[in-house]
Amino acid sequence: AKRGRFEGQTSTAIVKVDAKDSALIVAEEPRTSGLMAPIMLLTGHEGSVNALKFAPNGEFVASASSDKTVLLWHVYGGCVNYETLKGHKNAVLDCAWSSDCEHVFSASADKFALCFDATTGERVRKFSGHRGIVNAVGTTRRGQTLAATGSDDGTVRLWDPRYKLAAQTFEGRFPVTTVAFAEAGDRVFAAGLDNDIRAWDRRTGEVTLTLKGHSDTVTGLAVSPDGNTLLSNAMDRTVRAWDVRPFCAGDRLTRTFVGALHNLDRSLHRVAWSHDGDRVGAGSSDGMSYVWNYETTKLEYKLPGHKGAVNEVAFHPKEPILGSAGADKQIFLGELATML
Repeated sequence: AKRGRFEGQTSTAIVKVDAKDSALIVAEEPRTSGLMAPIMLLTGHEGSVNALKFAPNGEFVASASSDKTVLLWHVYGGCVNYETLKGHKNAVLDCAWSSDCEHVFSASADKFALCFDATTGERVRKFSGHRGIVNAVGTTRRGQTLAATGSDDGTVRLWDPRYKLAAQTFEGRFPVTTVAFAEAGDRVFAAGLDNDIRAWDRRTGEVTLTLKGHSDTVTGLAVSPDGNTLLSNAMDRTVRAWDVRPFCAGDRLTRTFVGALHNLDRSLHRVAWSHDGDRVGAGSSDGMSYVWNYETTKLEYKLPGHKGAVNEVAFHPKEPILGSAGADKQIFLGELATML
């Protein structure tokens, strides 16, 4: 068992949970969530944790690592690591849940994407076709489950877990580092080394929108809960919000959030929305997790704890819980003050 403290939270207990041997401490604190303690520390990965995604039902969280695995954890109770998803031959760079929580998709430097049964841990499908590192994977929010992958080969590919071959391929000229489905699933947003964000129309296969403004590689994309706004994180050290409604009067760039850092290791730091759309978050190379107020763009939280870069932060889909995934092989789940 390990007890620790965060800056400005002098009585907060960190509960350390190891994938192999769980040990728990319960802290007396005014509580805002159903976590066992205000801060839970999850350990078990043997390499950098590159991605962290809560299941849509809020009961589970998936973490993807350079140790070639995806670990599945319970959010509540002792945060038990209940499944290890294996099959990749190189670092796992991203992961995503299906909207029904039945499948987990993974993207890897081994040039493949995999689909797993989230209950049994069995591999359901191996998606082959990319000719370069697969940097990102995203899934549809509703309706038929589809996954989109973005690769160094310049393509975005759509996959139906019922089939082995890609359902659709969008050909670009630059490596793709991040992807996200539009809320309705009819468009796929993608960005990468050319600094621009493109929206691909699934029906026509054409680019219907290009968002220009970032001055360095875009590393993360996330669509708002209402589907109207796209967040982007880039190596120019800005997080930007874009109006992506089909018809938009005026500038599509609506807000810019600053503070989070990218360093020379060029890691793919992602970006996230809170479930109510009131807050946005991103990891940073300074080991901090950044959370901003969406309306005001004011920085609300700069949370320490990691001993290396924070590659991704994730908001719980129902409660004021923030997860963070670090290059230090650790994962934190921590309570925020009640949502705005």
